[in-house]
Amino acid sequence: MRKTLLLLQFLSVIIHTSAQDLKFDKKFVQSEDKWVAFKPDSIGSYNFGFIYIDAQAGLTLDYAGSFTIDKNGVFLPKAKEIQGAMKYRLEPNNVLVAHIPESKISQLKVSLIPDFLAGYKVGENTVERLYKWGYMYNGWGECNKALEFLEKAAKLDTNYKGLAVELAYSYNCLEQYQNAITVLKTALKSNPKDSYTNKEYIFALSKNNQLDEAKKIYKKSLETSSDKTYQVENAFNILQGYFLKKDNIEFQNWLAETKDLYSSNSHINGIVEKMKTQIKN
Repeated sequence: MRKTLLLLQFLSVIIHTSAQDLKFDKKFVQSEDKWVAFKPDSIGSYNFGFIYIDAQAGLTLDYAGSFTIDKNGVFLPKAKEIQGAMKYRLEPNNVLVAHIPESKISQLKVSLIPDFLAGYKVGENTVERLYKWGYMYNGWGECNKALEFLEKAAKLDTNYKGLAVELAYSYNCLEQYQNAITVLKTALKSNPKDSYTNKEYIFALSKNNQLDEAKKIYKKSLETSSDKTYQVENAFNILQGYFLKKDNIEFQNWLAETKDLYSSNSHINGIVEKMKTQIKN
């Protein structure tokens, strides 16, 4: 009985160690060009596949089947129930998957780099492709990854349409405000009326404690552009700048100028009301 118990404990350690090869700590958006496994079902079977990005569909899983792990830690693949390509569009959500170690790929009877992937890599080093990938990663909140693509694109063509403001968005997201200011200042010289570029510029200036300049750009943008989409957000970012500085005088002055705007946005208005109370304390 004692020997049986020791054997079961030993096998449990082996299986547990094998399972440790799979760490379920990666999101879909962190898994481009990776073989991934999903968490096992009740009988220890893992669905797996290859995640890549389709320029039109976005994040995509090429489903390859499932596998189990034997007592020796070997990955044992099971044939797909349906033959042929099975592709699923993935939403950039918080589902966590494991990156399958390269040492285990051969056990699953698949290639480290699937043959089909070559078709999705055509033009991968063009400014158009680099910009599009940067844009997608920014949209998924992966600003560090986006910046890799966008900075490469900027080396090819700094004037590519939309690139400057997308690059600045990454910088702002990563709190690299001076870099954003430098990029946007240049962009506004050629397109001073663009409301989104002005929004990112005012945000960067406000966060970089350049509030006088932010106010100047805010007022200038109202004069030169009829697009008021970001007016409330722009005014709020400046107000918040004074709040974070604990500059009650300038906070109250700017609030007096812009208070009528905030009532149109219940979320921002709620924050403003809290700031009004807290700045006096």
